[in-house]
Amino acid sequence: MNYVVMDLEWNQSSKPEDSVPGMPFEIVEIGAVRLGSDRTMVSEFSRLVKPQVYTTMHQITGRLIHLQMQQLQSGDPFPIVYEDFREWYGDEPFFCTWGPLDLTELQRNMRHFGLPPMAAGPIAFLDVQKLFGIAYDIKERRNLEYAIDYLNIDKDIPFHRAFSDAYYTARILEKLPQDVLSRCSYDVFHLPRDKEHEIHTVFDDYFKYISRGFKERERALTDREVMSTKCYLCGKPTRRYVKWFTTNSRFYQCVTECEQHGLMKSKVRLRKAENGDTYVVKTQKFIDKKTADSLRHKRELNEKKPG
Repeated sequence: MNYVVMDLEWNQSSKPEDSVPGMPFEIVEIGAVRLGSDRTMVSEFSRLVKPQVYTTMHQITGRLIHLQMQQLQSGDPFPIVYEDFREWYGDEPFFCTWGPLDLTELQRNMRHFGLPPMAAGPIAFLDVQKLFGIAYDIKERRNLEYAIDYLNIDKDIPFHRAFSDAYYTARILEKLPQDVLSRCSYDVFHLPRDKEHEIHTVFDDYFKYISRGFKERERALTDREVMSTKCYLCGKPTRRYVKWFTTNSRFYQCVTECEQHGLMKSKVRLRKAENGDTYVVKTQKFIDKKTADSLRHKRELNEKKPG
């Protein structure tokens, strides 16, 4: 496995009205560490990027990442840095990041500068921040320094630079139990291009589906695959226990029952893609009767609301 632990630093316009459409953040530094299949460090990458879009440093950004605009003038333009980065990370990288944002912002910068896309569809990656929470039963997302302190990892270089944050993320990844590494996330900057390439993934205790794009949300909500509630373990039809309902029109949920595997909750979330299409993330998970009955009660209360 070619683990590429990546961190980016970026700048933005000091005035929201001057922000470039489709390019809210301009990358000013790329830092990365490559790990072997045993999760030990084998290579490093660290480069400054010379700004082309936002040439005045946002004051908060400058304080956070300890970089001034004159320092960035020694860097190369983004297309050159990215091509060197791509050559460094090689074939079939498995990206790992602290949080879910870096791959999206990297691809936005690539699009702005006319570079070929990294992939034709969603990119599987490890969100180490999420995996840290799962591994140690920490319910809310914590910052990088919290995780370093929690795991008693030495703080031997400063935080808030691209390479140092990639380095610390790699140190955390080294310590995570093997079983959580199967819980990959998906960056959906590029949606599945058609039905054949939609994402269907079975994890240890739940199922995830990511749809292709739909021009109208109504089309998504009437799509057979989107609203399917067949059992993800045996593939057999399930019997309705709690009908589909929504409390806010952003997500819909229901409960069905598989004769073999029991009660299963399905949740459909509607999201907006980068290109303006609507896409769906559906999760399914087996639940106990108490949880199912609580959802039934919630649906009944929702039906009684005025309007």
